[in-house]
Amino acid sequence: MKDIILLHGAIGSSEQLIPLANNLQDNFNVYRFSFSGHGNTPFKNDFSIQQFAKELKNFILENKLQQPSIFGYSMGGYVALYLATTENNILGNIVTLGTKFNWSKEIAEKEILQLNPKTISEKVPKFAEALKQMHGNAWEVLLKRTAEMMLSLGENNLLSDKLLSAIENKVLLGLADKDAMVSLDETTHVYKQLKNVNRFILPYAKHPIETIDAFLLAEIIKRAC
Repeated sequence: MKDIILLHGAIGSSEQLIPLANNLQDNFNVYRFSFSGHGNTPFKNDFSIQQFAKELKNFILENKLQQPSIFGYSMGGYVALYLATTENNILGNIVTLGTKFNWSKEIAEKEILQLNPKTISEKVPKFAEALKQMHGNAWEVLLKRTAEMMLSLGENNLLSDKLLSAIENKVLLGLADKDAMVSLDETTHVYKQLKNVNRFILPYAKHPIETIDAFLLAEIIKRAC
C-alpha cells in the first residue's frame, strides 16, 4: 500500500487526526506525529515553519518512506508545501485543508488576538481545558510561541508566489465552506501559482478539524493520492 502522513494544525496534535486515519487505514499505511511543542512532543529551541519542515523530513527519513503522500490540515499544509519548495523529491502528492496562505503584519496581529491564554481561560474555559488536556501544562507556552511564529510569518511569508510556482508535486487545495480564518480568495491565489493543482470545497464545515466529516475527507484524499 501507499504511504501517507497526516499533519495537524497550529496548537493541535496528531490525536485530532485519528478519525481521519481510521478512514484511510484500509487504503494506506497511515503515519501521524505531533510537531515539537505540540501534544506530548517536547519543544525544540526553534519553533517555526522551517523547524517543523525539518521534523517532517526527519520523520520520512527515519521511517524510510519513499515520497509519501501528505495530508496537511491548516499549518500542516503550509509545512508540507514549504518542504516541497526546499526538497524536490522527498514528498509525493500533497493535500491541504484550511491552510492560511495570506500573511501580513496586520493579519498576524489580528490572528494572535485569539491566542491570549488569559482571555481563553476567562471567556472559553472549556477550550482552555481541552488545550491543557492535549498539551499539558505547557499549553500557555505553546500559545505564546505560536503567536510569535505568526508574527514572523506576517513579516516574512515563506510561501512566495515564486516558490509556489516552482513546486512540482501534485497538490490538492481544500477549504471548508464556512471557514472564517481562510478565504476563498487566498486559496484561489495559491491555486493559480501552482503547476499541478486541483481544489475542493468541503460542505457543512468550519475551520476547526472537529467540524470536518472524516469519511468524506478520506474519500477525497483517496482519489487524490
